[in-house]
Amino acid sequence: MAQFDMFCFQCEQTAGGKGCTKVGVCGKDSRVAVLQDLLIYQLKGIAYLGDRILADGGKVDENVVRFMLDALFSTLTNVNFDEKRFVKYILEADNIKENLKRLFSNLESAPLAVHYRPPSDVEKMIADGKKVGILADDVDEDVRSLRELLIYGLKGMAAYAHHAYRLGYKDDDVNAFFFTALAKTLDRNLSTGELYTLCMELGRKNFRCMEVLDRAHTDTFGHPQPTEVLISRKKGPFIIVSGHDLKDLKDLLEQTEGKGINIYTHGEMLPAHGYPGLKRYKHLVGNYGGAWQDQQKEFDGIPGCILMTTNCLQKPLDSYKDRIFTTGVVGFDGVAHIEEVDGKKDFTPIIQKALELGGWKEDEEERKILVGFAHYTVLSLADKIIEAVKSKQIRHFFLIGGCDGAKPGRNYYTDFAEKTPKDTLILTLACGKYRFNKKDFGFIGEFPRLLDVGQCNDAYSAIVIAIELARAFGVSVNDLPLTLVLSWFEQKAVAILLTLLSLGVKNIYLGPSLPAFISPNIWQVLVEKFNIKPISNPERDLNDILTVG
Repeated sequence: MAQFDMFCFQCEQTAGGKGCTKVGVCGKDSRVAVLQDLLIYQLKGIAYLGDRILADGGKVDENVVRFMLDALFSTLTNVNFDEKRFVKYILEADNIKENLKRLFSNLESAPLAVHYRPPSDVEKMIADGKKVGILADDVDEDVRSLRELLIYGLKGMAAYAHHAYRLGYKDDDVNAFFFTALAKTLDRNLSTGELYTLCMELGRKNFRCMEVLDRAHTDTFGHPQPTEVLISRKKGPFIIVSGHDLKDLKDLLEQTEGKGINIYTHGEMLPAHGYPGLKRYKHLVGNYGGAWQDQQKEFDGIPGCILMTTNCLQKPLDSYKDRIFTTGVVGFDGVAHIEEVDGKKDFTPIIQKALELGGWKEDEEERKILVGFAHYTVLSLADKIIEAVKSKQIRHFFLIGGCDGAKPGRNYYTDFAEKTPKDTLILTLACGKYRFNKKDFGFIGEFPRLLDVGQCNDAYSAIVIAIELARAFGVSVNDLPLTLVLSWFEQKAVAILLTLLSLGVKNIYLGPSLPAFISPNIWQVLVEKFNIKPISNPERDLNDILTVG
């Protein structure tokens, strides 16, 4: 590790397909990168102690659980770039760890992460961070690969658990797994087989976690309904809400009601328009822009404000740095942050700024797209879908979605969607949909050929749809006329992939490039077990999928 300023390979765009060693492709500098490594090391120490408490039949304090989720989430790609926030997390982790240590009479055999105390000096903290990163210990490449796969899956699942918690929903079994699994990453004697088993268990736990979040969303806001969404601008002051946090959106809508401010969703917030409890707010007027990687261009000099509720945040340009606000686990040095105090957030600063900026001066020509095809809606049409398949109106289903990104090669997904035959249906979710969701794919009978299932966490919806259709047809999911064509970028996608694999889903097409953190041997195991296929080109892949025999 000493030869690098940093080392990070947790996202798809990592430098050279190998690892970022001087500055992250995402924009984080080496100082933030090693502070994140030190925070993860601290969390491993907390996890060890929490796992011991659980093993003794106890329960980890709720505040410790919440800290674990938020701290893990803060290290996910494009969430937090603020050095000071990570210093605070590290020191808070130390306090938590010291309090937990008092519960034990003998910790002599505990790993070093349990006993480590961070210095108060930031430069010394950074020096320590360089000693505990990914390459710090000399372990087998395949062990490191599976260990990092497990950690990145935990980061992704932490994001989903965080959102469920914000709406008052949780699962104790899922929460316990964060401590048990992260503690295992300190065990140098763990075999590749044991680590692989833990990764598959994470996949199952993440399915449950996404189920809890789905219930949190639908209990709170109702089941998504097919809804037309405006994608053009309206005259007047505005705030653009990006990220994934529906509670933040709801709270902002309440606080802006009657103030003459239009609210637009951005990125993964687009599916919010389908929820009855959100779309009843008349000033939730539409969706602005595309996927996260275009934000510097789309936000450049806009006469309104942006609220970043979660990832994906890019380094703000000076032309809008004074009008972008972060909240929750999101952060960037020099950007205004809205804190949660006693469970509430006061959005007054962003409201006042939006009114001051004045907004757009005129309306654009009206354009709309359709969202709201989560599992409740699609399965209500199951009988008609089954009949359409049996009558050969629908030949095949494609799930084309996942994370988007700026790296070349992602035009594959646009081309693939455009080349799908007219007698096939496309399900899509997450920000990968922005590659093609404004195109007109027409209809098959009464069904739009493009069905927007929702956010990345709504992979749960897609899985439920597949499971229920398979049950109705009397076959396994792998025997359905269904192909998953997935793009990945960050750690939530890792958690979802592990969920799919843990459920036995095979023949997934994955791209645009393969994870740098998965070693050749581990990749070969996944290919042999699940027949994962790297994407090639749309014509060849479509031909392989649709050719019978």
